[in-house]
Amino acid sequence: MTALPPLREIIKKYGLSASKALGQNFLFDQQLLARIARVPGTLDGAEVFEVGPGPGGLTRALLEAGAKVTAVERDRRCIPALEELGGHFPDRLRVIEGDALEIDAPALFAGKPHVVANLPYNVGTALLVGWLSAHWEPWWASLTLMFQKEVAERIVAPAGSDAYGRLAVLAQWRSTPRIAMTVHRSAFTPPPKVMSAVVHIVAASEPEGVQLKTLEKLTAAAFGQRRKMLRQSLKAVPGAIEAMDALAIDSSRRAETVTVAEYVALARALS
Repeated sequence: MTALPPLREIIKKYGLSASKALGQNFLFDQQLLARIARVPGTLDGAEVFEVGPGPGGLTRALLEAGAKVTAVERDRRCIPALEELGGHFPDRLRVIEGDALEIDAPALFAGKPHVVANLPYNVGTALLVGWLSAHWEPWWASLTLMFQKEVAERIVAPAGSDAYGRLAVLAQWRSTPRIAMTVHRSAFTPPPKVMSAVVHIVAASEPEGVQLKTLEKLTAAAFGQRRKMLRQSLKAVPGAIEAMDALAIDSSRRAETVTVAEYVALARALS
């Protein structure tokens, strides 16, 4: 295998620049990218799904870690750079030009891939919600995703904190998320206005007797009026008040004080 040229040379060679419209921010620090690639654990021989690889900085780190990567890139300007990278790792990089929001990702894999991505800021949350809302068992082995730090904190937030809301419940009722590392804004080109963080998510056991639609309806009502007491915010959900009484959940509480386990218990009672 011939030596890989520095990523900045690849950027210059193909005349690439980060697109604000596509939410792109490039990472050049290969040591930092290697750290991100280590978050899921050993990737030697593992399948990895990457969204928005751009010029291929993280892709390179994943390939060097031994992974077999399927990368979906919407920006066709980046495709030649990715194809050149694939030439250095024969049969280990599959590049698909397209929109990750529209691609049937599970159909691309025979087994369960690790999802590792520096997600474009403008679609990151939408992609995560879609992956967390998929049927059981999850089609992915783990998720290692870069978000704005504020979004990352919302994913891992405990009940009672300011960041706790629907995203925390959606993530934590079916998985165990943690912030694996924070990334300073200066690490990116161009630097975003906010700090970033890498979240690592592994699936938890499926709670029995709970329907996602019921849980979504509960949390939408509760957090849609989060400053009101539950007896007010949930009165539009049939059976919710009676279920709270049966479960000894005080209806004078507010949405942000109710734990994930309590929301799951309520959803189970209403399912």
